Amino acid sequence: MKINDSIKKTGGLGVAATQTSAGKSVSKPSTGKVSSDNVHLSSQLQGLEGQVASSSVFDANKVEEIKAAIAGGQFQVNPEKVASGLLNNVTDLLQTQTASK
Repeated sequence: MKINDSIKKTGGLGVAATQTSAGKSVSKPSTGKVSSDNVHLSSQLQGLEGQVASSSVFDANKVEEIKAAIAGGQFQVNPEKVASGLLNNVTDLLQTQTASK
């Protein structure tokens, strides 16, 4: 895909042509105005957003413990646990693909 600096070529306003991966040129008219689109979330999504914001994705203390163990040369990888986790992920992915068909 060719990337060009169409803003410099057109002076920042006007019609900017972009090159697509198929080699076709697409012209997009520019009005020179700044668009201010708004997005409104449903109440269900707003509730989920609040839950995600209030929950921690990872345990910061656990991360610090692992960093210290790595730095001290004490961190050991359990290959059986890693393999089991990988197999569980693959199984979940395969079940998801089968269920969606």
